[in-house]
Amino acid sequence: MKRRTIIKQMGIAFSALAVSDLSKAGHFLNDLSGNEKIMNGPFKPTWESLQGYKVPDWYRNAKFGIWAHWGPQCQPEAGDWYARGMYEEGSHQYKYHLQKYGHPSKFGFKDVINEWKADQWNPEELVALYKNAGAKYFFAMANHHDNLDLYDSKYQRSWNSLKVGPKKDIIGGWAKAAKNNGLPFGCSIHAAHAWRWFETAQRHDKNGDLAGVPYDGNLTRKDGKGKWWEGLDPQELYAQNHPLSKDSWNNGSVHRQWHWGEGVYPPSKEYIEKFVNRTIQLINKYEPDLLYFDDSQLPFWPISDVGLRIAAHHYNKSLKKHGQLRAVVNGKILDEDQRKALVWDIERGQANDIMPHVWQTDTCLGNWHYDRSVFDRKAYKTPEMVVQTMVDVVSKNGNYLLNVPVRGDGSIDELERKIVGEITGWMKLNSDSIYDTRPWKIYGEGPSIQNQAKLNGQGFNEGRTKFSAADIRFTQKEQTLYATIMKWPEDRKVLIKNLGSMSSLYPQKINQVTWLDSGVPLEFERKEDALLVKFPERSPQFAYANVLKIV
Repeated sequence: MKRRTIIKQMGIAFSALAVSDLSKAGHFLNDLSGNEKIMNGPFKPTWESLQGYKVPDWYRNAKFGIWAHWGPQCQPEAGDWYARGMYEEGSHQYKYHLQKYGHPSKFGFKDVINEWKADQWNPEELVALYKNAGAKYFFAMANHHDNLDLYDSKYQRSWNSLKVGPKKDIIGGWAKAAKNNGLPFGCSIHAAHAWRWFETAQRHDKNGDLAGVPYDGNLTRKDGKGKWWEGLDPQELYAQNHPLSKDSWNNGSVHRQWHWGEGVYPPSKEYIEKFVNRTIQLINKYEPDLLYFDDSQLPFWPISDVGLRIAAHHYNKSLKKHGQLRAVVNGKILDEDQRKALVWDIERGQANDIMPHVWQTDTCLGNWHYDRSVFDRKAYKTPEMVVQTMVDVVSKNGNYLLNVPVRGDGSIDELERKIVGEITGWMKLNSDSIYDTRPWKIYGEGPSIQNQAKLNGQGFNEGRTKFSAADIRFTQKEQTLYATIMKWPEDRKVLIKNLGSMSSLYPQKINQVTWLDSGVPLEFERKEDALLVKFPERSPQFAYANVLKIV
C-alpha cells in the first residue's frame, strides 16, 4: 500500500504553521503519556505544520560532520547488528559468539553489555581530533536497536549506560566535549525498532545439542536470581513480551517490515509512549542541536504520530532557547513534502542532482559498529573516497556525515587515525571550497555525470561512481566559483567545458584562476568551448580533488 493511501486512511488532519504563533513558543504541555513534558509552540505535530521549517544557515554552511556510532555492539568488534545476528543460527556472528562467549541461551546480549567497560574512552581527545579534521558538528549515538540508552535515562531505568556496562553517561561525556570544542551536538536515535529487530532473541537452535533450548530473549526479572543481573528485567531491554511478527524466522524480512507494515506484530501503546518519554527526556536534558532518526520518515510513522510530536518539540524548544530555529532533524525515505519538514538523510549514498532542499548523506569508514576484520583487511574507505564523496555531496546541496567506528574500549585504531589525518590535511588546504558554499547552476561535468550510480530508496549507491581527471564538481561563494578536479591530470591540463567564453552558464569575465592548494595563480586560456587551465609541474600533496578558485 502506498504511503499516501495509508495517511489518508489514518485520517491525519493537517494544520498550517502561522508565523504569528512564534510568540507562543516556550509553553510546556504534558505529553499524552502524562510524564515527560512537551513544549508547545508554532510547530504542531503534523506534516503540514512542520513544513514551515527552514534549515538553519549554520547547518547549511557547516557541510561536514563526524559521528561516533558507538555502543555495546562494538564490544565484540564483530560488525553491524551484532545484537541481532548473534541469535541467527549459522550466521558468522552466531558462530563468532559461540566461540567468544558461548551459546546465546546462556550468554545473551545483556551479558555482552556487562562486558562493555569503555575504559579507554576519551571524548575530549576524540572530538578535538575531529574538529581539527574540519568537522563543523558532531554526532553521538544515544541508543541503537539493541535498546540500551547511553545516557541517564529516567524511562529506561535499569538498562542504561550509567546502570550497566561502562557505568558512564556516554551522551553526557560527548555533549560536554562538543560544547568545549564549540561544535553543535547531535544525537542519533535508533531504538524504536527494538520491538521487531530483537525478535531473533526469542528463537532457539534448530540443530545440534541445544536444539529447542530457547535463547534469552524471553527471560524476565524472576529468572535473574543469583546472576549478575539479579533485580533487572531483561524485557525492559529486549522488549520481546509479544508474539513474533509474520515471517519472523526469515532473517531478511525485517528489512521489508521496517515501515511497520507487512505483518509486523503491532507495538503496544506502552512501548511507543515509553519511547516518546525516553526521547523527549534526552532532548530536554542534553539539548542537542541535531536529531537523527534511523527510521523511514520518523519513529513509528505511519502507525503513530509520536515522531511528529518529537520533531515539533525539538523545533519549538530550539526557538525558545535561541530565539531562532537552530534545530535539525534527519529522516530517511522522505517524499517531496516531507523534505520540507525534515532534512532528508541518504544512508551510504548520494543524490543524483542538485536538490532544492538541503540534504545529508551519512556514511562510515568501515562498518557502522566496529569490526576488527575491516581493520585486519585494511578495508576502510580511503581518504580519497571520503574527500571525493564529500565534494560530490556538497556540490549537490548536501552535507556529509562520516562515522569513524569506535572500538568497544572507546578508542579508535591507528588506521582510522591515519585516514582522519589525511582528511585533516586536505581540509586545511581546500575547505574554502566546502564551508559556506552553495551549489552552482550545475553540480559538475565529466564522464561521471552519465555513469553515476542511481539513487533508489534509502541510499546505498556510494562507491560505484568512478571519478577521472575529466570529472569536475562546482560550488560557489559570493563572486567566487570553485571547480574541483576529482583526479590529478597526468598531463597537468584541465579542460572545463562549461566555462568557455560562449557558455551561458558563466558569461562573466574570468580574471584569475588560482590553485587553492598552494594559492598559486595558474596559467589559463579561455576558449569559446572551454576553459583550459594548466597546473604547475610540482607533484601535488593530494593527487585527488584539486580545487581551482575562479574569480
